[in-house]
Amino acid sequence: MKPTTHASNLPPISTLLTPAERVRVDAVGVGYYHALHRENVDELIYDLKSRRIHAILVSVSCAGAYTGHVASLVREFPRVPAVALLSELGQKTPHAVLALGQSGIRRLVDVRSSAGWKELRSALMADSGENGQREIVGQLAFDLAGVSEDCWCFFEALYTCSPRIASVRQLAKQLGVLPSTMMSRFFRAKVPTPKQYLAFARLVRAAYLFENTGFSIANVSDHLDYSSPQSFGRHTRTLLNVTASEFRSRYTGALMFKIFRNDLVLPYLPTLRELHPLSIPAGWSRSV
Repeated sequence: MKPTTHASNLPPISTLLTPAERVRVDAVGVGYYHALHRENVDELIYDLKSRRIHAILVSVSCAGAYTGHVASLVREFPRVPAVALLSELGQKTPHAVLALGQSGIRRLVDVRSSAGWKELRSALMADSGENGQREIVGQLAFDLAGVSEDCWCFFEALYTCSPRIASVRQLAKQLGVLPSTMMSRFFRAKVPTPKQYLAFARLVRAAYLFENTGFSIANVSDHLDYSSPQSFGRHTRTLLNVTASEFRSRYTGALMFKIFRNDLVLPYLPTLRELHPLSIPAGWSRSV
């Protein structure tokens, strides 16, 4: 059964398609994604800069006039998955497919059969690799093997929650615990505070976003719900003593995550394995 979710809550897919393809893409995506149909590549780029786009879908039939622009888009936003759609064969189709491949699009879905439409939906809904999320969560799962279930929930939420969760209060609400309760348990365990973990996790996400060179500092600060680019700059200066521009040029997502692990996780592993930030373990007082 297809999920019934309001369109505004579905992952947005930005497309460049023929009118006939738009109808079919909408139909197979009901309950799975929300297609934003655009007329040219400039509009796709505007989508990428102004909102969190899950994937880009470009028709082979439309690609001929936009090959150079598509190449720029893929080059500037390498962490946003781009998929090519083949719905019909024409005299220029082989050349268009080759051009899309040369532009950097590595996934082509042939929807000339019904099975192709199912494959397309799977391709669009596959993990988008959002800011290295899969790699991060996988590494943390390895590092934190043996921690309590609720301790793992805390660390997993740092990278899987909405990037607009910007405070410990918001994170605690997401996890179903009082902020004061969660903070006191970290304090008693003598490990870094939830605020520190969240602040550095947000910079990890920011560093991965900056790997899309098409993003400005204002774009990234908006995606992560900082009040302004200046607020983001204060954040980088407070935590790393660098400006936002210096942060962008110096720190990759992988490097920032390495700092997160080395400073906040690995030195505290024995204590973290005893930490219960969300639940009441046996022998604890309810006043905790």
